[in-house]
Amino acid sequence: MWELFFAPFVEFGFMRRALLGCLAVALGSTPLGVFLILRRMSLTGDAMAHAILPGAAIGYLFAGLSLGAMTLGGLVAGMIVAVLSGYITRVTALREDASLAAFYLISLALGVLIISIRGSNVDLMHVLFGSVLALDNAALTLLCGITSVTLLSLALLFRPLVLECADAQFLRSVGRFSAATHFIFLTLLVLNLVGGFHSLGTLMAVGVMILPAATAQFWVSRIGSMMVVASLVAVLSSYAGLLFSYHFSLPSGSTIILVAGVCYVVSTVFGPRGGVLQVTRAVRAMEV
Repeated sequence: MWELFFAPFVEFGFMRRALLGCLAVALGSTPLGVFLILRRMSLTGDAMAHAILPGAAIGYLFAGLSLGAMTLGGLVAGMIVAVLSGYITRVTALREDASLAAFYLISLALGVLIISIRGSNVDLMHVLFGSVLALDNAALTLLCGITSVTLLSLALLFRPLVLECADAQFLRSVGRFSAATHFIFLTLLVLNLVGGFHSLGTLMAVGVMILPAATAQFWVSRIGSMMVVASLVAVLSSYAGLLFSYHFSLPSGSTIILVAGVCYVVSTVFGPRGGVLQVTRAVRAMEV
């Protein structure tokens, strides 16, 4: 049991750093994922994850695999896309999801092109899929800082965010800070996607945000409980994914997301709140 579950983290520093980085990303991202699911904006998270790629690529173009340059570039690019998509939605007939999808495709293509101009295929894979096993102390400090800011902000803005999920129009009519709340939420979203980008890569960062949140919906109904369950699923997926990747020589980031995906699939079948078995039993009871 010791060799199977604990020895890799005790014996190897890179495994401990990877676990700490994954825990930071999980605890910061999953509460935001719950709000994205409740607001029917789950695909927005995916679009924003790809929107940071051109900025990170420009940072890479000027400074190589520099933590500070790629973080700043990704943050700026993500905020620009968020603002532009909202602006285009307001001044044109295009819906917000279509606007984000357009920017997502443009951003992904532009980011890959910029990295390919200077870097190698190894650099491109690092950006797209991350390198959680290569996290250093600076990256861990960044991830833990983002998580701390996120949890503190959510604690302060919890009620407005819940009200926005239930009735955004009502919040706008009674509150003067609805626009500020939405902007802060988008900022936290971009921050956590930038953090997830450093550990899991652009293509995987949104997975640890959305899959545990979707899983939690099948087990609990209260938003606070949903955040706790989603965080537990994300933490356990990170731990199990790292163990699987170590023992079977698998890519760490994709293994973590696949473990979270298995939790989601199991929940869709056995979950007591809208799972396949629960719905089937309810339909049969009505027929009788």
